[in-house]
Amino acid sequence: MVGKGGVSDAVAAKLSAELEHHELVKLRFVASKEERKELASALASSVGAELVRVIGNVAVFYRRASDPVKRTVQLPE
Repeated sequence: MVGKGGVSDAVAAKLSAELEHHELVKLRFVASKEERKELASALASSVGAELVRVIGNVAVFYRRASDPVKRTVQLPE
């Protein structure tokens, strides 16, 4: 969750770590709801992920796993 502190380096680091394990991650914005689309886009750029969608107060991020064995989302080549 992104709270009153906004998007910090700690949030970016945690998102990056979660993307290593899960490829697809949802992140809820508790504060800064007016700026959530801009913040989500900047956060996606900073961790090397794609911003799939912002739905309400939730942003969905995707980053393909570097290890082919860990890939759970199959995309056409």
